[in-house]
Amino acid sequence: MHCNLTRKLFVTLLLLGMMGQMKAAEKMVVAYVTSWSTIIPDPFVMTHINYAFGGVGNDYKVYSDGTSRLRNIVKLKEKNPELKILLSVGGWGRGKFTPMAANEKNRQIFAESCVKFCKDYNLDGIDIDWEFPGNNSSGEPSPGNEKQNYTLLMRDLREALGDKYLLTMASSADPGYYDYQGCIQYLDFVNVMTYDMSGPPNHHSALYRGGVVGNGWLVMHESIQRHLKAGIPAHKLVMGLAFYGNSGAGSQISLQEIKNGIASGKWTDHWDDVAKVPYVTDAKGKFAYGYDDERSLTIKCQYILDNNLAGGMYWEYNNDDNAGTERTTVFEKLLKGSGGTAGVSVAEVPRSHQQPSGIFDLQGRRVQNPSRGIYIQNGRKLVIK
Repeated sequence: MHCNLTRKLFVTLLLLGMMGQMKAAEKMVVAYVTSWSTIIPDPFVMTHINYAFGGVGNDYKVYSDGTSRLRNIVKLKEKNPELKILLSVGGWGRGKFTPMAANEKNRQIFAESCVKFCKDYNLDGIDIDWEFPGNNSSGEPSPGNEKQNYTLLMRDLREALGDKYLLTMASSADPGYYDYQGCIQYLDFVNVMTYDMSGPPNHHSALYRGGVVGNGWLVMHESIQRHLKAGIPAHKLVMGLAFYGNSGAGSQISLQEIKNGIASGKWTDHWDDVAKVPYVTDAKGKFAYGYDDERSLTIKCQYILDNNLAGGMYWEYNNDDNAGTERTTVFEKLLKGSGGTAGVSVAEVPRSHQQPSGIFDLQGRRVQNPSRGIYIQNGRKLVIK
């Protein structure tokens, strides 16, 4: 009897340990899908869709752009019942956040309208993309206590949404706009916009500082570490991934456009092995676009795994290439695999200012006899068929 009890206890503990490992391996993939695009996403390559955008009306109630498209996106839950769909409220240049958040009655009107909107459209929650408290892109004058007002808005939204609906936010790469010690308790998770941190001749979404070209005011590693220090636990921190090329002039181009430019000879492709991102130069050797592809996204997803972050977010689904290379890479790395790439972690990849000679895989490991696949040689992509 004692032996049987011991055996049962051992099996129970083993199963609990396995369940704990499975839960620890679960990651989120948050895809921003826009109202102005027409593509219908594959509902199985992400865990969450943030529909962009909603706004704050003159009556301080929430509204959405393209509600007919929103309904079509929500229908994706019929194919994948596990998929969560949220309305992302805000975006660059959107107004009415300041007067709404500054007044208790207005906050209540907005929060209650968000609950009604979720019910009416069968949504799973609200994502707040206010850019940014205290320094509005909409041009509204911001009061000195706007950071506090943001926390009050999160509190009132959580009270209204309850446990039934998700409440998330999009954070600047710089966490200084927010009081995370005060508001993180109300949030399910935080999507950090770790892109657009500079423009040519600098990388806009470099993972690490340094490299063969310049960096901006922040790089991804620094941004994530600042958010952790600001009070966001790793299990609530989602790192942003760029699905576009950045020209520095406010324009974004898709990965397919980048690939077309390389194939036609318009641009030359390069790999920065310190920053861990690619970029293209024009015929005169001038930096044209910083971008991300399967090489950089594989490494960035490994960074998410290495640092036990909640997952990855990307802007935006429609900017992938025709084959869906970027969304497939993120899916396979964070959802399908869940355990990361065997071998060296990103933290252990050598990061020197010199491009090493030889052939390397996408994790920066030297390959002596490469088989079919994608590799890096002398800072350039090497495809072996």
